[in-house]
Amino acid sequence: MIKPTMLNKPLRKGYVQCTACEHWCAVGPGEAGKCGVRRNIDGQLQLVVYGKAIAAHVDPVEKKPLHHFLPGNPVYSIGTVGCNLFCQWCQNWDISQHRDFDPETDYIGEDLPPEAIVAYCRGHNIPLVAFTYNEPTVFFEYTYDTAKLAHKHGIRTIYVSSGFETSLALETIAPYLDAANIDLKAMRDETYRTYTGARLAPVLRNIEHLARETDIWLEVTTLLIPGLNDSDQEIRDAATFLAGVNPDIPWHVSAFTPQYRMQDRPPTPAKTLYRAWEIGKEAGLHYVYTGNIWGNPLLADTGDTFCPSCGERLVRRSGYHLREYWSERGVCHRCGERIAGVWR
Repeated sequence: MIKPTMLNKPLRKGYVQCTACEHWCAVGPGEAGKCGVRRNIDGQLQLVVYGKAIAAHVDPVEKKPLHHFLPGNPVYSIGTVGCNLFCQWCQNWDISQHRDFDPETDYIGEDLPPEAIVAYCRGHNIPLVAFTYNEPTVFFEYTYDTAKLAHKHGIRTIYVSSGFETSLALETIAPYLDAANIDLKAMRDETYRTYTGARLAPVLRNIEHLARETDIWLEVTTLLIPGLNDSDQEIRDAATFLAGVNPDIPWHVSAFTPQYRMQDRPPTPAKTLYRAWEIGKEAGLHYVYTGNIWGNPLLADTGDTFCPSCGERLVRRSGYHLREYWSERGVCHRCGERIAGVWR
C-alpha cells in the first residue's frame, strides 16, 4: 500500500523534503530518499511500504535486546524493506538494503496493516510490538498508526533503531512508544560517515533526549567490530558518555560476525566483550550486558542482572532464557534497592 507521509515539507519545483531522519532528503519528482521507501509521487512524499511487512516474527523481548523491559514476554516483531543507513556490516542487509524496486509489481512483503498486527497480538496474547529488522523511522507512518492502535488495546510498543531520527519524528511517536533500543555504532564521527553514511551527533542527541526528556524506556547496544570500534579508549568513551547521561541505561555490548560488505574482519572474541563489560562497569554504568556469544565460560555472568547497591544476582540469563531470583520484580530481595526498568 502507498500512503502519504506525515513528516515532510514542500519545496520549490516539485521537490519535497523528508523530515523523518537526519538526512533531510530533498526528494525530486519521481525520486526516492536515501531509504528507498519514501518517494516523491506526483509532488507528494509517499511511503510505498505502508502495511507491507517483509519480516514478521514472534521473538522473546530479550532478543531486541531489552533486559529491563517486561522480561520473559513475547514480542511481535515487524520490519519492512529499506533503510536510511548503509552499514557495511548489516546483519539484515537482504531486506534493509533493498531499495530499488517497483512497489506496484515487485514483492516487498506480505499485507500486514496495523489492524492485523494488533488483532494478531490480541488473538495470541502477545503484549508487545517491536518495529525492528530495518530502521523504523523509514516506515514511520506505518509504525505510528500501529503504535497508536496498539495503545488503545493495551499493547506496548518498541523501536529498535539507529537513533538517526529527527527530533520531530521522536516527538511525534513519543506518546505511543514505550521502549527503545538505540544502536550506538561507534564514538567516532568518521566511522559513522565512512561505514554507515550517517553522523554521530544526532544519535548522541537522541540518546540524551530519550533518557532525560521522555518516559520511553531506553537501552543501548554497541556491536564491537575488531579493528573498527573496539579499542579500549573508544569503548571507554561510549561507556562514559552513557554513564554521564544516566548510569541506569542498560548497555549491551555485542559480538560482530562477518556479514554483507564487511567479511574481511574476524568475529569479535569473547575477551573483547569481557573487557568492554569491565570498562562499562568501571565507567559507572550499573547494567552492562554481553551478547551474541553463548556458553563461553569467560562471559558466564556478564548477561546477568546484579543489584548495583549490594551486588546480589537478581536475574540469570542463558541465551534468551532467564531465571529470576527476586521476590518482587524490580526490587532487590537482599537490600530492597529498586532496579531501573519497566517490570509490569
